[in-house]
Amino acid sequence: MKKIFLLALVLSAGLTYTVNAQIRKLPAEVTNSFSEKYPDAKNVEWKDKLSNFSAGFEWKDEKYEAHFNKKGEWLSTDKEIDINDLPAKVKDGFDKSKYSDWETKNVYRIDMPDDKINYRVHVSKSTIQKKILLFNEKGKLLKDNLTL
Repeated sequence: MKKIFLLALVLSAGLTYTVNAQIRKLPAEVTNSFSEKYPDAKNVEWKDKLSNFSAGFEWKDEKYEAHFNKKGEWLSTDKEIDINDLPAKVKDGFDKSKYSDWETKNVYRIDMPDDKINYRVHVSKSTIQKKILLFNEKGKLLKDNLTL
């Protein structure tokens, strides 16, 4: 019995090492693009999100997360904000939505190419009912079941 347990432990350790060894190398196009967009960024931490790469960082004394595709094209940058910092149109759109009585957990401003801005609002009604809402800058609810 001890031999079987030891064998299982060794195999699982080997599989863990194999999975970690298969992480993609961060392309130079991605890091170059990031450095051009955020030359003064500090404490940068990269994550491989399979379909893109994300960099968590500090810039101008605030925390951000920027997303780039594998070609180094900037996709978006997220910044957590207070619900009271939502623009009036977006706050009004949220207040008129069917989720207005749900508890707000987190709110993010999402800057995108072509100077577009969206807002992501995480809400919950219970421990089971949770939604991620996406609003455009005019306050229109674009999606109400996003996954991250």
